[in-house]
Amino acid sequence: MALDTKYRTDLEESMDDFSMDSNDLVTALDDIARINQLLGGNAVTLNGVKELIKNYPKDQSITIMDFGCGGGDMLRMLSKFGAENNLKFVLIGIDANEATIRHAEKCSADFDNITYLAEDIFLYDFSKYNIDIALITLTLHHFKNDEIIKIMKVIYNIIKKGIVVNDLQRSKLAYRLFQMLIFIFRLEKMTANDGLISILRGFKRKDLEKFSKDLGLKKYSIKWKWAFRYQWIIEK
Repeated sequence: MALDTKYRTDLEESMDDFSMDSNDLVTALDDIARINQLLGGNAVTLNGVKELIKNYPKDQSITIMDFGCGGGDMLRMLSKFGAENNLKFVLIGIDANEATIRHAEKCSADFDNITYLAEDIFLYDFSKYNIDIALITLTLHHFKNDEIIKIMKVIYNIIKKGIVVNDLQRSKLAYRLFQMLIFIFRLEKMTANDGLISILRGFKRKDLEKFSKDLGLKKYSIKWKWAFRYQWIIEK
């Protein structure tokens, strides 16, 4: 059957089960972190953060919350970047899967400025936090279009400065290249299957433009980045 990427697929990924707690989950989280690092995907988020904080005073504390933080690799990268550049980062990861958060905490044990929450963002009271920047990396594609609008409204209303979205481009070329990566990196079955579905659940520029319009955003940018990512920066 021909590969069709015109519309987002409704296929579900194994990781969509927030109750999942297995070695397969840990392996998938570590594989995702490894691929992001090797292909430069983390830089898409880091460069977005740099853009949002370029006018911040050096002595000002900056609270960054990573929504759908997974294993926490993005926060650990930011912690290292902050330390190297004398930036006062307060880093918080939130994920609905408790097993995912346990793994993130274990991997981040040496990072004093990172904490984690195993919470549903629709139910959690964020009023105790002054969140400057929200990160949403490889998370939005897990949701349907109407759910994305709801999530973005919640996050937009609780942040002070801006949002950095880093997510997959939906394309035939990206799909075929990931099939090659499955072989090259000898990815486990769950990671391989979820990765291919993720691409089919990813976005085209027109999708993000429509979300921006539906959300009534005034100041935002959408840029294509390697490897087959979109960087969507939203400023308040």
